[in-house]
Amino acid sequence: MLRRLLAYLFLFFAVFSLFQCGRKGTPSGGIKDIIPPKLKYAEPPNLSVDFKAKKIRLYFDEYIKLNKIQEQLIVSPPLKYTPVITPAGTASKVIEILIKDTLQENTTYTINFGQSIVDNNEGNPNSFLTYVFSTGSYIDSLSLKGVVEDAFNKKAETFISVMLYEIDSTYNDSTVYKRPPNYITNTLDSTILFDLNYLKKGKYALFGLKDEGKNNMFDQQVDKIAFVKDTIVLPTDEIYLLTLFKEVSDYSLSVPKFEAKNKISFGYQGDYSKDIVINTLSKLPDSVKTKITKERDKDTLNYWITPFTADSLIFSVANEKLSALDTFVVKTRKIAADSLVLQPRISGAIGFEELFTIDVNTPIVKADTSKIQLMRKDSIPTKFIAKLDTISNSLSIDFKKDEKENYKLTVLPDLIEDFFGNKNDTIVYAIKTAGFEDFGNLELVLNGSVTYPAIIQLTDEKGALIREQFATEPATFYFNYLRPSKYLIRVISDTNGNKKWDTGNYLKKLQPERVSHSPTVIEMRANWKEKYTFTLLD
Repeated sequence: MLRRLLAYLFLFFAVFSLFQCGRKGTPSGGIKDIIPPKLKYAEPPNLSVDFKAKKIRLYFDEYIKLNKIQEQLIVSPPLKYTPVITPAGTASKVIEILIKDTLQENTTYTINFGQSIVDNNEGNPNSFLTYVFSTGSYIDSLSLKGVVEDAFNKKAETFISVMLYEIDSTYNDSTVYKRPPNYITNTLDSTILFDLNYLKKGKYALFGLKDEGKNNMFDQQVDKIAFVKDTIVLPTDEIYLLTLFKEVSDYSLSVPKFEAKNKISFGYQGDYSKDIVINTLSKLPDSVKTKITKERDKDTLNYWITPFTADSLIFSVANEKLSALDTFVVKTRKIAADSLVLQPRISGAIGFEELFTIDVNTPIVKADTSKIQLMRKDSIPTKFIAKLDTISNSLSIDFKKDEKENYKLTVLPDLIEDFFGNKNDTIVYAIKTAGFEDFGNLELVLNGSVTYPAIIQLTDEKGALIREQFATEPATFYFNYLRPSKYLIRVISDTNGNKKWDTGNYLKKLQPERVSHSPTVIEMRANWKEKYTFTLLD
């Protein structure tokens, strides 16, 4: 872990140095003001002890204004009521802070303004100005430093709250769900480093939080969390790594929606699609048929029903794994039914290693692949393999592709029959391929601390998956026929060998499976061969 932390720190300062060296000016009529406003003095003075005031005034050497103060302000320990800070929206040489809370006894408080205090003319920020005071007889002086990373994505998110809970008689594993921490800071939008200052000696639990609700507590449904399993003992010189992840949500159900005349959707949270059983408590005519499918790429089960007249339907939804049971009443509406639609995933030229896949929006009950014809431009039949995927409700067609060729895929009537007895009409798809020289081939070698089994993924610059391979032992990995573009490598240490990335769980004290990202972009060009070596750090 130390090597990874050092690598993060080196990368941060290297980028910062290059940014400073590479800054360019724009000719103007005079010297641009780049000096931030300075704090002249404060009332009561900064670092005051035996603090009893309700009002703080900060005096600056020039006119300033407040920029996004509600986003930038961090008070540690958190206050129940946000301090009132004036002036808002006007320039002044004085900031006034009105404290509305009753302060804790013998406690050191810090008010960090982030980069919200800027000069009135050029907007130069007084970065991370901090006002500190103690309601006791001394200022706590210990500190804690570390780095925040994202468990899956290459780039860490901004505005991460770093929270420290004192481990005392009132603390337990559920405290982070119930109350704000004793100390808090925020990475804001400028760095992945964090620095908690003015801390007192003791034992603590350390967390990171992407606090979407802005309440300084963990909400599993919306927040990402990071935690250090070991107890933090202050004072310490150790640098800590917080790995931020989104848990698989606990099981819950959304209110069902009458989406179409023949479809009712049941949204859920958590990885429980195989454990949910939906039953109709309303009496249905014998002629009515029903079917349940999972929505493609959504945590939703679709309850398909042959249309009939009813004001409402009553459903029971059971989770057999958790012994949970819910009942819902769904009112019907006068809306159209979903009809059979075939939609190809690929438009334009197809890649040499791509399948031609047709998605269907209503449940497939039958696919007669003899109703598929694939011809080259010279009307020569081409062999193919067609495969029905009942999970994604799609039909994929694989065939050997020649370069610079045009193909005609004809879907004859009755290839697809859906749950409602609907069948497709004749559809013709034009498919073409580019030349081999229009693509590049990548040879990938992994070195360093690679653990197997592993999932080796090729992504675009934003992290979207392009291709992946599963490996149980060291090998050379080939990604051929890549379109000219910029790519990154992502390596997942698949600890349990289930061929997917598993996130963490705070209450179970499980960290997410390790993900490593290539430090540099791989630029693939047409008619290009690239050998790339990725050395993974410990």
